Amino acid sequence: MKSRILLMPVLLAVALLAQAQAADTVVLVTHDSFAISESVLESFETQTGIVVEVLRAGDAGQMVNQAILSKNNPLGDALYGVDNTFLSRALDAEIFAPYQSPALATVAADFLPADDFRVTPVDFGDVCLNYDIAWFAENELALPQTLDDLTAEAYAGLLAVQNPATSSPGLAFLLATIARFGTEDEGGYLDYWAALRANDVLVADGWTDAYYGEFTVGSRGVGSRPLVVSYASSPPAEVIYGEDPEAGAVTGALIDAGMCFRQVEYVGVLDGAANEAGARRLIDFMLSAEFQADMPLNMFVFPVLADIKLPDEFAAYAQIPAQPAFVDPAAIEANREAWIQAWAEAMLR
Repeated sequence: MKSRILLMPVLLAVALLAQAQAADTVVLVTHDSFAISESVLESFETQTGIVVEVLRAGDAGQMVNQAILSKNNPLGDALYGVDNTFLSRALDAEIFAPYQSPALATVAADFLPADDFRVTPVDFGDVCLNYDIAWFAENELALPQTLDDLTAEAYAGLLAVQNPATSSPGLAFLLATIARFGTEDEGGYLDYWAALRANDVLVADGWTDAYYGEFTVGSRGVGSRPLVVSYASSPPAEVIYGEDPEAGAVTGALIDAGMCFRQVEYVGVLDGAANEAGARRLIDFMLSAEFQADMPLNMFVFPVLADIKLPDEFAAYAQIPAQPAFVDPAAIEANREAWIQAWAEAMLR
């Protein structure tokens, strides 16, 4: 089998590019959470004769930062996993070459990019608070119903979040708080975060650190936080990969109005790619029914193709919030860096 996913540091990107030039290979730069069935990559190889090498580059924010720093000598041919919270940073840095895939005709209009097709939507999911069902039952503590509740003394020391400067779910949660509390000097999101800090919120660098290091379920009891910023589609992962899948859900997602923020993930051809044609073919394939149907139980996201049948476990335990928080994309683009900087000064000083 030629198709393969490689775990390697970004410093080996130059060697990968040399291999891509020497053989019919396409290098896909992506975040650490990327996962797809080997059989699906094999199918792409069979159809095209192109080998896929996967280069993981950290969390989404770290991946975008590295892609920007290396734009004059791109890390690969295509980049997947930049979402609507970090998209404007990537577009402003002009790291993508325009490509309008013919497969976009099958994608719902709500997901189509507003720019000149420098990126292509692949999937979506909602960043929400996840909770440890057993912990809350054993401690006879009611679940928080709003973001405001998290500042109450009852939830002191229970919540783990991610740094919005380096984590896409961290930034998504920050945006949810901005949507709820605004940015005005009095009573805005910074006052809310100050209250969370006073209530002993834990800030991790990325999703993996928060979920598998601090969350009572994800860490298998090592962590002490029964609340964590994750995804509304995380509970089915715990069902499928848990010690007793037959027991059902061990985590839940809080999806009440305003507590979640929707992320759309995109893929794009990196400007200056060694194998631009291969990158385009890979993008087309990522919008195929085969690839889209394989995503839910690998990356626990929803496909952008509406007619894809969801796996039974995913359909049973994943949730789609009816009213996710919303911040105008233009406002995110204009203010994201200032919002993050102000957050960092308030939370990390």
